[in-house]
Amino acid sequence: MGQQVIACGRQFTAAQLADTQNNNYSLPQIKRRPAFLRVKHRLVCQRCQQVVLPQTCLPDGRHYCAQCLLFGRLVEGDWLYTVPECHLFENNIPKLTWEGQLTPYQEQAAQAVVEVVQTQKRHVLTAVTGAGKTEMLFQGILVALQKGQRVCLAAPRVAVCLELYPRLQAAFATTSIMLMHETEPYRYTQLVICTTHQLLKFYHAFDTVIVDEVDAFPFVDNPVLVTAVEQACKPQCALLYLTATPTPAIKRAIAAKQMTVSELPLRFHGHLLPEPHRHVAFNWRAQLKKGRLPKRLERDCQTCLKTQQILLFVPQVRLLQPVANRLSTLLPAVRIETLHANDPDQIKKITAFRAQQIQLMVTTTILERGVTFKNVAVLVLGAEHMVFNEAVLVQIAGRAGRHKDYAQNPVHFYYQDYTRAIKGACRQIKAQNQRGRRLQSTV
Repeated sequence: MGQQVIACGRQFTAAQLADTQNNNYSLPQIKRRPAFLRVKHRLVCQRCQQVVLPQTCLPDGRHYCAQCLLFGRLVEGDWLYTVPECHLFENNIPKLTWEGQLTPYQEQAAQAVVEVVQTQKRHVLTAVTGAGKTEMLFQGILVALQKGQRVCLAAPRVAVCLELYPRLQAAFATTSIMLMHETEPYRYTQLVICTTHQLLKFYHAFDTVIVDEVDAFPFVDNPVLVTAVEQACKPQCALLYLTATPTPAIKRAIAAKQMTVSELPLRFHGHLLPEPHRHVAFNWRAQLKKGRLPKRLERDCQTCLKTQQILLFVPQVRLLQPVANRLSTLLPAVRIETLHANDPDQIKKITAFRAQQIQLMVTTTILERGVTFKNVAVLVLGAEHMVFNEAVLVQIAGRAGRHKDYAQNPVHFYYQDYTRAIKGACRQIKAQNQRGRRLQSTV
């Protein structure tokens, strides 16, 4: 395939197109469309489909789109340039090199995915955290690849993409695949893994698009990213959403029969979800300022560390170090680290934690989803904080009990106020377990 097809399925601003051409990439065919259209007296960006605000204009009076500015400035009068998809994978012979085996529950969900790919439907797969959603995708992806189609697996966060890439790479070892990074040159591959933001660089490129963690920030309630997904799809495309906690918008789409749905309320190992233990922690912030933590939390840390690692979630970055300092005093023999989204050593610390070189990780919501650890207890300090909404708490609780040998890992919520989010998360986990028990009884 080489360089001559580097841009297939992509879209560019004029400056980006010139840069591509200056790098000696030949473009098989270029189409263009206006970057803005006037719809009912409103200026609408054709890359992100957002209305341009009257005040977002240059000194010369021309308007520009601030919503997708990160991907190259579009100014009134500009064009968007696209290179049509090249369809150069028909002669490939992809193989599934994953040697695992699905459970009967997973197999049913996997067959639903295959049907979605074959019929090019829009579908939502709702599965509890730890159900093995990635493995349930393999058969459907294989069907698409065998048809010579192009497939994209997108997720809202880089951490999730980093987790998915090696698993997909191992499962489809004979298929060209890339993980899109800003620092890595783009390659034309049959299978693409990227963040949902990166989809703004594509136009009618993929026959199958799978979006993982659709309830996660920054995808949830973000019309720009929803548009990015829609425009990356070909006019005839299979679109599959994956989630453990369906959003109200997804529930409405299912009720309106705009999307089909399948559900898996059991984890791959057949055990139920750990249900959170709830503990009142009055004035925990005042205690922390004095260098102390709630006694119950300290006791739980000491108990849990005897048999497992700990993920301790806090609501704000500024709380990480004070909490870690107190725990270091309490547990001097334990290696404790902190983690947040802007930590330059983020990947290194996650790798060390997975290798059990770190026993206790004090973290923000950066680790709420998309990561799997073998044997961890999950603790949430300040569960009443607004950052811990219902979906986030469900996902955080889902980090525990993911391995069959440690299915009973505990989950503890410590809070000053018993919020609707805490109540809703506990209720949702309990309801999922009730559905899981019913499914177990049918076997």
